[in-house]
Amino acid sequence: MLTARTLTDGGQSAVETAGRVATFLDGAQRSLDLAQYDFHLLGESAELVVGAITRAHARGVAVRMLYNVDHHNPIPVPPPPEPDAQLIASLGVPAKAVAGVPDLMHHKYVVRDRESVWTGSMNWTEDSFSRQENVILEAASPELAAAFGRNFDELWDVGIVERSGFVEPLPVRVGEAEVRPWFTPGHGEDLSDRIAAAIMRARRRVRICSPVITAAPVLAGLAQVISEGRLDVAGCVDLPQVRGVVHQWGENGNRSWKLPLLQRVMAGTFSGKHSTPWRPEGSLHNFMHAKVTVADDVVFAGSFNLSRSGERNAENVLEIHDAGLAEQLARFVDEVRVRYPPVPAL
Repeated sequence: MLTARTLTDGGQSAVETAGRVATFLDGAQRSLDLAQYDFHLLGESAELVVGAITRAHARGVAVRMLYNVDHHNPIPVPPPPEPDAQLIASLGVPAKAVAGVPDLMHHKYVVRDRESVWTGSMNWTEDSFSRQENVILEAASPELAAAFGRNFDELWDVGIVERSGFVEPLPVRVGEAEVRPWFTPGHGEDLSDRIAAAIMRARRRVRICSPVITAAPVLAGLAQVISEGRLDVAGCVDLPQVRGVVHQWGENGNRSWKLPLLQRVMAGTFSGKHSTPWRPEGSLHNFMHAKVTVADDVVFAGSFNLSRSGERNAENVLEIHDAGLAEQLARFVDEVRVRYPPVPAL
């Protein structure tokens, strides 16, 4: 079985989302492997999620947790994490910090009993639970869980981002859907090429939510199909993060060749969320945070921003061939993009 849940800014409370997380965790009988880029919860949300983890540990479930730390560089995408080390230590379970230097441990997944997977774009924070657009995927599949388990073991055993993501993206059946799990950085460039190829093959529609779109193959493919005018292409980005990338391009020399492609794409039917620009702990983090591409009846969804930095981070994406899920997530993108104004000139 494969299901998708979607979150919108203000469309659900943090406690509601925490309850769904806790329900998934409470189903564990033997093992829980948690790879979380950011884990920072408060009040009742923390009680629900921490309670589920500690209950699992108390009943003999083997619990392990990975989280990202130590990235001090000013990067626009994704915003730096603020994991609560004290909260993680309070869990009383084996936990390892993965130093996100130079590339991030950006996963947001759970492998339960090596039989089921929870993944997607949602970090475990108050704002991500309640004030960000996100996509959450749950899949009951031992074959898929085994792939995620191998990826977790890569990071657990070595703790180095660049030496992870080499699990082969082999297709498995999950219910009626064909699903292919992708991991980076081992397959980062291959994943960008795969998404770009799906966009180029599409005959009806492409829908995208991504904080930024800067991976060269994806950007070039979108610019080409938009220029040809043969597809219905639309989506939504996070405007402050896009502007941050454009500023960065001005400093590293990419502006001259990447910016025209981005301008061509954004000049179409893309909206931009005017989120609160990232600041240190205590500010609102209401980014447009969903990371999903729909090309006809194929979905790519997970933790992966469509960016060059995403190719180098530790990320995961499910490539899903399923008409019903593609329709559900295409509608989600349309619902998100109409909430925000068109991207202004860059």
